[in-house]
Amino acid sequence: MTDPANSGAAGGAGLAAVVVMLMTPPRSPREWAVGLISTVVASIGGGAAVIEHFGLQPWVNSSIGLCAMGGLVFAGGLPGWAVVRTHGRMRMARNNASRKRVA
Repeated sequence: MTDPANSGAAGGAGLAAVVVMLMTPPRSPREWAVGLISTVVASIGGGAAVIEHFGLQPWVNSSIGLCAMGGLVFAGGLPGWAVVRTHGRMRMARNNASRKRVA
């Protein structure tokens, strides 16, 4: 049987990825794949870091605590997508600027 905390983390990470991609749809399949991977990794890693830093592991013993931990995992994914979008926009602006100089 799977551990409820692990399945909750995966669900929160997936939900974070879906929400941010619906808010700002990617321009290409490549950007979609990079955004999905970075959002899931940021969700799991960021949520785990917050839980570990604040010592919230006892929350696993209650269903409300698991819901709260899922919220932390969800919130951890949002910065991951923002970093990918910002990097993509900066790269695109730099490419456009270099094309204008050449022309």
